[in-house]
Amino acid sequence: MPVYTVHAPVTSSTDMAAADRFAFVRDGFHFWAAVFGALWLAWHRLWLSLLGWIVLMAAIDFGLLRLGVGGGTILLADILLALLLGFEAATLRRWTLSRGKWRQLDIVVADNREAAERRFFERWTAKQRALSNDQLAIDRGAPPPTREIPGQPFSKPPLPHGDIIGLFPDPGAPR
Repeated sequence: MPVYTVHAPVTSSTDMAAADRFAFVRDGFHFWAAVFGALWLAWHRLWLSLLGWIVLMAAIDFGLLRLGVGGGTILLADILLALLLGFEAATLRRWTLSRGKWRQLDIVVADNREAAERRFFERWTAKQRALSNDQLAIDRGAPPPTREIPGQPFSKPPLPHGDIIGLFPDPGAPR
């Protein structure tokens, strides 16, 4: 099953409004990156990686030509470099995102990107609701959520001493 990493920009707050900017990067081999290397890098706006790819390919091809190597060997070297790009394409995307001040939020395992988004947002929205007041539940008539904060009067109501709570008296108290 594919593994996806979820990235969000650091500058914007990670709330519901920023959710449309999240990036899902699939780990594994990227076939189109191997077949159309430079075009794939340009499509995903990996400009520094594209520049490095062009320089590397030109340097290796020029170096092999200067050494007098045959065309078949140069083609084999280009194929191997294309395979290397296919295997490392996701790493280049994550590297570019980290350079652009993005941070990794989560790792999701799913069959496809849509399932990964659904699984991530189910977990993420549950965590966001737990961190803030659940206004939707309050609007429906439920009591507002409380937190366990020591020393706060709303955390736990004080229990009366010596009175019966429920059906059982205090242990050791006279009957």
